[in-house]
Amino acid sequence: MNINIITLFPEIFEALNYGLLGQAIDRNDIKINIYNLRHHQINKHGHVDDKPYGGGEGMVLMAEPLEKSLKDIPVDIVGRVINLSPQGSLLNHKKAKELSSLKSITIIAGRYEGIDERFISQYVDEEISIGDFILSGGEFAALNLIDSLSRFIPGVIGNKKSVEQDSLSQGFLKGPVFTRPENFNSELVPEILLSGDHKKIQEWKETQAVIRTFERRPELLKSVKLTKKQKKLLEDLASKRIL
Repeated sequence: MNINIITLFPEIFEALNYGLLGQAIDRNDIKINIYNLRHHQINKHGHVDDKPYGGGEGMVLMAEPLEKSLKDIPVDIVGRVINLSPQGSLLNHKKAKELSSLKSITIIAGRYEGIDERFISQYVDEEISIGDFILSGGEFAALNLIDSLSRFIPGVIGNKKSVEQDSLSQGFLKGPVFTRPENFNSELVPEILLSGDHKKIQEWKETQAVIRTFERRPELLKSVKLTKKQKKLLEDLASKRIL
């Protein structure tokens, strides 16, 4: 997969060269192509931004340097052009999986007060937000997006089951997990996990996932197709909460 990034700060993306993602890049499972917006500065001072028309605080990235940077990318690997913006649709598990199936994407890592709307209307295919909070730049949002979609690319995660059992993969949060020692500060690992009964252990994990989702992210349950057993569990949990 080709991931093109238009940015003012290419050095931030050196973080991608570590861990499983870094190994995937070394194997060319993922190819990261960085395009420095400053290569198309409009004057000797390195300006790629200007004051907004109509007044206001902060600066706006200009359309012309963005356009020239986009045209630096070979046409056959531009793919879907994504602008990272609080105004975009919220990134979730489903969207990350969808993007991972594409051969190429181009990410615009904006800065300051945003980018000229005319560049968005003429070139951007989709706007995505990683959450309802403010970051100093789109580079940090881009790192989140790249890491989340990369997990679905074959070969990036060696254990496919690990991806399938991640939080949100089935619509639920992942339940609690434990490792050695069995006794930590007098708190014991749940006995069922030591039983060796794989069927009962799996049932326990599935139940804990439903409980944790109900307690911490109940809104997620609205989009999950529940079994009769899960519905009964949720009814019991709800009644206990009322009491």
